[in-house]
Amino acid sequence: MHQSSYVAVVGGVNLDLCGRPARKLILQDSNPGTVTYSSGGVGRNIAHDLRLLGEAVSFLTVFGDDFYGTILQSDCADLGMDLSRAERVSGMRTSSYLYITDDRGEMKLAVSDMEIIRIITPEWLSKRADILSGAEAVAVDGNLMPETLRWIAEHCAVPIFADPVSVTKAERLRPILSRLHTFKPNLTEGQHLTGETEPEAVVRSLLAQGVQRVYLSLGPQGILAGEGDVRVQLPCYPTNLVNTTGGGDAVMAALIWAYLHDLDLAQSTKAALMAGRITVEHQGTNSPELTSRRLMEVIQ
Repeated sequence: MHQSSYVAVVGGVNLDLCGRPARKLILQDSNPGTVTYSSGGVGRNIAHDLRLLGEAVSFLTVFGDDFYGTILQSDCADLGMDLSRAERVSGMRTSSYLYITDDRGEMKLAVSDMEIIRIITPEWLSKRADILSGAEAVAVDGNLMPETLRWIAEHCAVPIFADPVSVTKAERLRPILSRLHTFKPNLTEGQHLTGETEPEAVVRSLLAQGVQRVYLSLGPQGILAGEGDVRVQLPCYPTNLVNTTGGGDAVMAALIWAYLHDLDLAQSTKAALMAGRITVEHQGTNSPELTSRRLMEVIQ
């Protein structure tokens, strides 16, 4: 990689508001606990984690002209992301994500307010096509509008890395599966897109549809990865779970990092699992302990 290389991340940025009860969660009641806020959003989380791993990032996103937008724009800039082609949109709310976990940190309920992401249209991106074409890799997520994802697939010649985000939003990626270099669904998302039940069949079907590398998340059972006829299945590392939010985004960032460093399927899977472990052991959405050194240790 030469010094001017970078990853283009296209996606949203949220202010994450997290409520965590001190004891077992009781529904339809007020639960004593803690309420915290942090910078979030799938695209932003991936960009943040890539910066922690030492990669340059151009973040194509939109902020509202409210207090949340001021906080988030400053935070992204402080992390060293290139925001020169991002936009602050007058009269719109910055995205926010409100979620409640159980006492162990597992997310139980969430509400997302992401209307502003509709600003990222094909026309909006066409004015930033030079950023996409000059990148080493492009990361997208299922929060983007279907027409925006199609435009990226049709106009972007560099490797595309995609996170479906949810079963519902995974459908937006179906038309562009053949253009994806790396796809990271969980089992439910993969089953929805393929109609298959067994993990091996899900991976085989996604590869047959043109995805170059599939990393199927199996929860506590780890990841089943596939490329061509090669399969790698590795379990999760032993983990002291604190907060699961952001773990999947760290996995995606690690997969992009692994690609940039020419790692093979098994090495990439190990790096991804370690990135996930480091992140879910941290109270926040992104862990400062996520470094390239930590990932290199598990692939030696």
